[in-house]
Amino acid sequence: MNRRDLIALAAVPAMGTLWSKPSFAQSDEIRIAHVYSKTGPLDSFGQQLHTGLMMGLQYATGGTMAVNGRKLVVLDRDDQGRPDVARSLLASAYVDDKAAIGVGPTSSSSALALLPVAEENKRILILDNAVADSIVGDKWNKYLFRTMRSSSQDAISNALALDQPGVTIATLAQDYAYGREGVKAFRQTLKHAKLVHEEYLPPETTDFTAGGQRIVDRLKDIPGRKIVWILWAGHGNAFSIGDLDLKRYNIEMSTLVTDFATLQFIKGYPGMEGATYYYYGIPKNPVNDAMVAAYKAEFNRPPDFFVAGGFSAAMAIVTALKKTGGNTDANKLIAAMEGMSFETPKGTMTFRKEDHQALQSMYHYRTRSDPTVAWAVPELVHEITPSEMQLPTLNNR
Repeated sequence: MNRRDLIALAAVPAMGTLWSKPSFAQSDEIRIAHVYSKTGPLDSFGQQLHTGLMMGLQYATGGTMAVNGRKLVVLDRDDQGRPDVARSLLASAYVDDKAAIGVGPTSSSSALALLPVAEENKRILILDNAVADSIVGDKWNKYLFRTMRSSSQDAISNALALDQPGVTIATLAQDYAYGREGVKAFRQTLKHAKLVHEEYLPPETTDFTAGGQRIVDRLKDIPGRKIVWILWAGHGNAFSIGDLDLKRYNIEMSTLVTDFATLQFIKGYPGMEGATYYYYGIPKNPVNDAMVAAYKAEFNRPPDFFVAGGFSAAMAIVTALKKTGGNTDANKLIAAMEGMSFETPKGTMTFRKEDHQALQSMYHYRTRSDPTVAWAVPELVHEITPSEMQLPTLNNR
């Protein structure tokens, strides 16, 4: 990373100027359709992903937005968090807009709707966020590549961070694929700690009192260290169960740290431990340095969790296109991407040949309070490498 690269990235123009839609696809263009939740329940995640994707494409191409003389054109598509809308938008982008590559969506439910669209149209789909295990399991097809971590990577890393003899755990998760698959992988990873209760609530839950009380009732009389592991995405503050006087019963909370909103919810619980996919102050590498510098220059604040997700997808796309000389034929891209390593804000990721899941590090953290910021600060306890996680292969390839 040289100074010129950093300056070029920091000078990324306002995001709205980067995704113009020409009337017709030209042979010197590579069209990328980003289908994401610009609005809907996961809108904040989706907007971060899109910003990261655009910044990553700028960075990976040295500010040219081109590979091998072919201009990268990004089509901005809002699925509103609805699987049926996502499916229609991606199909239209592939067929009508001649998009060579799809990116997205924000939710696992929408991702499951997109997988057959990619297969039917024989086009590459990069998953920059959806994490359900079934995506790389029984629903998998060869056109899918996932740069975002999986539910298993979330759960295994958190289980490794908490799995100690004498620890008793209850879980609180959303009652859909992300929550149930995550808890399943978490449970299967534990070797020393004991999981005694699983609580599932509707994704739209805002009042956690009843579910939280069931957890308290199950844990309160058990001796030793007791932890509630919370796996929650989107709206709703699941950490409000802390108001049920957990400290009285020596019950701790833990979670997969996602965005700053989550970190704000847990600021009042210093010393909380768990694992995270990304926090801007943890990874130490040139790509992360460049992304953080550029984001701060553009928005006057540090990048959130999902910005790194979009940026990583961009790095994978450009790395693959450079390997094929700008050729967007799906079979050539698949051959280039299987086993491909690429640099990201998290360091090196590698697409596993068997299921196209990006193998990547996760981070065991412990939070501290900092009066100068509005959120809990996760500090690195241990980088959990891919070799430590032993991620299972879930498809039958």
